[in-house]
Amino acid sequence: MHRKATFKIFVTRREMLYVGDTPDHSLMLTEMEGEPVNYTPGEAGKFVSRRSVGFHDRTKGEGPMQGYAVTHYEQGAVFSRFEGMRKEGVTTGTWKVYQGIGKLANLQGSGTFEVKASGKPNEFILDMQGEYIL
Repeated sequence: MHRKATFKIFVTRREMLYVGDTPDHSLMLTEMEGEPVNYTPGEAGKFVSRRSVGFHDRTKGEGPMQGYAVTHYEQGAVFSRFEGMRKEGVTTGTWKVYQGIGKLANLQGSGTFEVKASGKPNEFILDMQGEYIL
């Protein structure tokens, strides 16, 4: 089944360390929470919460990133891994489910995502799409 969803995601914690090899090269660990703005409930019921933790390797704000996301629904949860690249203020990449629980225990899925600034401090818009099999 093909699905699309849009979330507002908020930075709840950010730790940054400068590498020191070139100007503006940093490693950053972020924690983000989110809420849907365009989402249709599926097999596991209504959305409850979304949390992600990501690692970013950036030079002048651009570079690769990777991390994990946990999304909880009324009757299950899904755990996924993502990786992407930030360029010109937009992060694009791929995600893949690695575990489900509850009604989503047999879920398999993968797809793409795009993250853009929302215009508010520490808030971003996450657009996701992909294919799911239950």
